[in-house]
Amino acid sequence: MTLGKGRLLAIASGKGGVGKTWVSISLAQALAERGRRVLLVDGDFGLANIDVQLRLDPGRDLGDALAGGALPAPHPAGFAVLVGRSGSGALAGLEAAPVLALLQRLGQAYDDVLLDLPAGVAPGVRRLAARADLLLVVATGEPTSLTDAYAVLKLHRQDAPSGAARVVVNQASGRLAGEATWRTLDTACRRFLGAGVPLAGVIRRDALVPAAIRAQVPLLTRSPGAAAAADVRALTAGLGAPTPALLGA
Repeated sequence: MTLGKGRLLAIASGKGGVGKTWVSISLAQALAERGRRVLLVDGDFGLANIDVQLRLDPGRDLGDALAGGALPAPHPAGFAVLVGRSGSGALAGLEAAPVLALLQRLGQAYDDVLLDLPAGVAPGVRRLAARADLLLVVATGEPTSLTDAYAVLKLHRQDAPSGAARVVVNQASGRLAGEATWRTLDTACRRFLGAGVPLAGVIRRDALVPAAIRAQVPLLTRSPGAAAAADVRALTAGLGAPTPALLGA
């Protein structure tokens, strides 16, 4: 999806509870630290919680932006945020087309637009993921997470055969354990889908992460020296800058 000179990064997961929203927030801050102009959008229209993790007053949200009455708000961590609206029946049934049009309009001002997708494989979620320049699928070592992450990757290849996707292993007990989790997914993709899936990065389990979430402060702000913060920064460095291979039509 063309966003001027930038790119649309969609962050997905097959199931909830894998830390997808926390990963989205942390990636937004790490990219901003690298001098990127970043917009973080809460795409979980019915059960949004980026505003909770960042201790933001939702005020004017995605619904207002779609109606032309709101702009992303700057966050002290260096990126802009467009929050969703938790418990909104109107947004829960939102179609992908108006959201994509909004992202294309707003994205002209940013290098990276990060879209925190709802968990699961609902049709609207799949359409949004298919238009991303890069899909990051967050998984943990739990069997249910691996099964659901594989389902996301399988459907993404059906929806966007030339689309780029990578795996982020979160909450790993160590780097080697995280790589083993990725290899399980990669092997399944090679066996049943005909091609593997690259590893974007491994984020280790870190007690400072839930502490930061409870404090409603981004980890890279509250505990910049944390192991998980270092992992996020390494992951972000590996994403690099936009290249023609990542820019969709």
